[in-house]
This record gives sequence, C-alpha cells and structure tokens, in this order.
Amino acid sequence: MILANYLVGSLPFGLIITKLFQGIDPRKKGSGNIGATNVLRVAGKKAAVATLFFDLCKGLPLIIVSRQSGFGDRITLLVGLAAILGHIFSVFLKFKGGKGVASSFGVILILAPQVALVGLLLWGGGVFFGKYSSVGALTAFGALPLLTFFFNLGTDFVIFSCLITFLIYFRHWGNIRRLLEGTEGKI
Repeated sequence: MILANYLVGSLPFGLIITKLFQGIDPRKKGSGNIGATNVLRVAGKKAAVATLFFDLCKGLPLIIVSRQSGFGDRITLLVGLAAILGHIFSVFLKFKGGKGVASSFGVILILAPQVALVGLLLWGGGVFFGKYSSVGALTAFGALPLLTFFFNLGTDFVIFSCLITFLIYFRHWGNIRRLLEGTEGKI
C-alpha cells in the first residue's frame, strides 16, 4: 500500500489538467510549478480548482483502507507520507514535482480533521494578510508540529508532522528567498 500510494501521489494532475484545459505545460510558465497556484496563473480558475481537488485527494482511498484494515497508526501515516513524497518527487517527472501543500493537507484532513481545520484557518490568514500563497503554506505547516502536539495525537503523528513541515519548507526554499528579496509573486 505504501508503494501504491507513492505511485498515486506521483500522478502529476497539475500537468495533466493544464495540458487538457490549455494545451500548455505549467512547468514552462509562471513559477514553473505543477501545483494549483501556478495552474491558476497559467490556465485559469477551472483548471486550478480541478488540480486542487485531485491533489487533495491523492492517496486518500488507500489511507482509508489502511485505517480500516487495522494496520495501525504508524503504517497509516507511512501510507499518507508516501502520497506526499510521490507528489513532491514524482517518478513520472524524473523525481521532480509539486510543493506538497494540497496533497499534505488532504492527508492531514483524513487523518486529523481538527488539525486540518486549524491549518486551513492559518493558511487563509497567511494568504489574506500576506497576499502570498507561500506565506499561507509556510504559516500553516510551520504550526503543524505544534498543532499535532496540542491535539495530543501521539509521538508518531508529531514525527510525521515534523517530516511534512521539513518537506514543505524545503520545497518552498525559493519562495522564502523571494519573500526576503521582495520578489515573490502575489496571489
């Protein structure tokens, strides 16, 4: 299930949808990312909403199956992490991919909805006040380990959330640099 979820996570929906909607490759326009924010810039709202939906749903069926099959929290967290790693390091894109925000949010939504709700509020506040999608993501995922600790989700979930936060910040390194330089594109 871990390998299968990695493969599902590797499906580059932003690329597929942008090519279907506009016939273009989002990696060659805008920020060059395959995520919903860049798809919005290069292909419009409908393509961005479709990308966001499919990226949110990456791997969710296998996470649910893992949970209901009684594999335990640790295995279920690994199944979820596999989908996120697939999105970020897609086997179909030579181990390049998106930044992992929507796929991570989808995994957290199914595993800990209360954490996802607070994270969504933090993301919205970051975007509203900062006017940058990256500020919203960095705010929400920066708080993720603290939220999992606050909601007493256990050591495995705290470690899982730290890994996700590291991956999100790692993939947003260029955004962080542009924010500090004042050159980051607003949403």
